[in-house]
Amino acid sequence: MAAAVLLAGAAQAQSPETLAWLRKIYEASQKLSYTGTFVYQQGARSETSRITRYGAGDIERLEVLDGVPREIVRTRDTLRCYLPDTKVVKVETRAADRNFPALLPEQVGALARHYDISLGETRRIAGFDCQAVLLTPKDDLRYGYRLYADSGSGMLLKAVTVDASGQPVEQISFTQLTIGNVTREMVRPRHAVATWRIDNAEASPAHLTGWGLSAELPGFRKIVELKRRLGESRQAGQVVYSDGLAAVSVFIEPLDTPARRESMRTGLASVGAIHIYTREVANHMVTVVGEAPAASVQRIANAVEYRETKK
Repeated sequence: MAAAVLLAGAAQAQSPETLAWLRKIYEASQKLSYTGTFVYQQGARSETSRITRYGAGDIERLEVLDGVPREIVRTRDTLRCYLPDTKVVKVETRAADRNFPALLPEQVGALARHYDISLGETRRIAGFDCQAVLLTPKDDLRYGYRLYADSGSGMLLKAVTVDASGQPVEQISFTQLTIGNVTREMVRPRHAVATWRIDNAEASPAHLTGWGLSAELPGFRKIVELKRRLGESRQAGQVVYSDGLAAVSVFIEPLDTPARRESMRTGLASVGAIHIYTREVANHMVTVVGEAPAASVQRIANAVEYRETKK
């Protein structure tokens, strides 16, 4: 009840127009069929992908056009990644992930608890007249976002992640987009994989007994807890926390061999907006990966603890 009251108060603090825009963007990402090309940019690095979504079946096919060839097909329940160079298909249960252009959660009003939401400029992107919606964090624990959506359909054309000074950390933008006219055949994988190796992550819901956080990061709540396989044989636990936009995953792997311990590299690493922090806890390697400021990722990592359960 208290959470519902807080949520309602936060939503009321935002104008109906801004929340209506977020709902419009969310609904477009869930209902529309489309095909297009978008570019991911981070510093001097860029990557181009082609995406096709069949809305009636909630199926999406993503083909990465730069670098190592790979194709990803997402259905409601499963994610398959096809790697033609090695003739491998990686399979895993689809978790509560959000990928461009479907970045927003269903409960868009909840974002008002941690972000100030306002309308920005209007501009033309990939042939569409777009409205900017700005999400400015209320603390320094998360990034800010600039979302540009088609004024007519609400389709998200561009998303920019910004740091505390308002500088872009990374951005994704359509360069070409066609809405509608997508058939079921257009989202089928284009590879014949009868002779390919299947690499199944075997992810399944689990309760990681004894593991938890000594202090949670404000605004980030636990979304899912899993056991999964990493690589060909490594078993790991995974806990995902999210504030509705940003997600942080905690991976827990036993240090059960000398080789595993020797290969562990502790400390912080960064790739664009994603930060990775690794430390040892109770003879396990804990790796925290998240699209959040480095201090937030490190704060979660340092809060991970293991408590012996009483028998």
